[in-house]
Amino acid sequence: MQQKKIVVVGGVAGGASFAARMRRLDEFAEIVLLEKGPYISFANCGLPYYVGGVIQNKEALIIQSPEKLKSVFNIDVRIQNEVTGIDTKAKSVTVKNLLTGETYREDYDYLVLSPGAQPIRPPIPGINESPVFTVRNIPDVDAITEHVRSNRPKNAVIVGGGFIGLEMADNLYELGINITIVEKAPQIIGTMDYDMAAVVAGHLLAKGVSLYLEDGVAAFANEAGTTEVILESGRRLNADLVILALGVKPDTGFLQGSGIELGQRGSIKVNASLETNVPGIYALGDAAEVIDFNSGLPTLVPLAGPANKQGRIVADNIAGLQKTFKGTQGTAIVKIFDLTVASTGSNERSLQERKVEYLTAVTVPTSHSAYYPGSALLWVKVHFSPAGKILGAQIVGEKGVDKRIDVLATALRQGLTVCDLQELELAYAPPYGAAKDPVNMVGYIAENMLAGRMKTVYLHDLAEGKDDVFILDVRENWEVEKGKIEGSCHIPLGSLRDRLQELPKDKDIIVVCQIGQRAYVASCILQQRGYRAKVLAGGYRHYAAVNETLAAIKKA
Repeated sequence: MQQKKIVVVGGVAGGASFAARMRRLDEFAEIVLLEKGPYISFANCGLPYYVGGVIQNKEALIIQSPEKLKSVFNIDVRIQNEVTGIDTKAKSVTVKNLLTGETYREDYDYLVLSPGAQPIRPPIPGINESPVFTVRNIPDVDAITEHVRSNRPKNAVIVGGGFIGLEMADNLYELGINITIVEKAPQIIGTMDYDMAAVVAGHLLAKGVSLYLEDGVAAFANEAGTTEVILESGRRLNADLVILALGVKPDTGFLQGSGIELGQRGSIKVNASLETNVPGIYALGDAAEVIDFNSGLPTLVPLAGPANKQGRIVADNIAGLQKTFKGTQGTAIVKIFDLTVASTGSNERSLQERKVEYLTAVTVPTSHSAYYPGSALLWVKVHFSPAGKILGAQIVGEKGVDKRIDVLATALRQGLTVCDLQELELAYAPPYGAAKDPVNMVGYIAENMLAGRMKTVYLHDLAEGKDDVFILDVRENWEVEKGKIEGSCHIPLGSLRDRLQELPKDKDIIVVCQIGQRAYVASCILQQRGYRAKVLAGGYRHYAAVNETLAAIKKA
């Protein structure tokens, strides 16, 4: 059997996963792993938690060392060796040893590209003269922790309200640092729907975080050790520490002129086998442009889970096992202060841009049986097609988010319909869930919607047409005393049949309760008696959480 020589560019999640799998499949292949950084196979998802002191030992982040990969897997690992170019005709790469400055060439039979992504760092005036940090690797967080230790900052500005920015906000907050988040978009967490992101924003505001939306950074001014962050609106923020978290882009500059086809933002185009347009050259991880499982369109999803799976698939293909990558649905989860925020599949913006027809079920139940101590609210939102196909899901809450999003992600991947969620037999005991789990409840709500038994309106519908509808609140007196929708009429559900004469038959009646269950019962009563009744999705809980947040942001 002819020995293969395989060169791997990049040794973090995907590259290291490939190399280990490749060795298990082929004991005799020569595997050379080239990594331009000082570490391989480290847990970059754990970096913010090292800054915050949750993970106190940096070594815990390092999953594999070059020495271990050599002794256990017989892999030639060369750290701080940067690939600067590729000659696809000669089947060789040009490598610069960053320690010695030496440049050399390395031949290959197969080439695996896993260079990852690099943080976006725009040329903002003053950015190089100020304590502005990014979060990509261990040296980055070493620099941040050293700055915190030496300077004891009081005020940090996080530029960017995505997952990394919010994780860093959470961890710096735990160090006693005042946090300000600046986000150019109208919302934080761009992968979430506007209303779900607003629930998270409300939690941040309750924690004392300052939040500036629809505003970007125009410049940094550094005087006498104090940094002033000058926003496009003209606001000026004082900062002892700035974290730039504006997203990432594929780290593929070294591929220019190689003949390897590139896609959006410099990503590497691959087929279903993760092979590029050049035979024998594969790409995976954050730099690879793969197929979105939901839309069938090319996408970039910088997540560790897909990268590790892709590493395994590439090794299988080089070994002759013929595997394909069936696309990524973008399942993600993040801890943001006391909340867990998770999503899978398509969000509203994506569906609207693709002109996909969809319906949405929203419910705000508790994480487990409300009578058992310690339950917390869950915001659950699921998009589905008129045929019942699950298109995407989002969940926000303090407890039980992870297990529900995993169920919904599995249902989406396996092609279950939203009505199938009713039939799922999920583990139940009062400390863990409810006899009708929130996932089951989504199925019940969706079936009623698809059957036409429940007509639904959403927060944006209410905002646009509030003057043309009659809003009926069917909660109890004590609930309404705590807050209600302005202009609504209050008739408790138990009194509804006796007070029907108070309701108009020439207007749409939007029925509101706490989470939607009683409103549905009321709508059934009204529809069967000739009224045009609809249910406000998510109920007053959802309405209040979103609108109180928006009001607080505007006031700031």
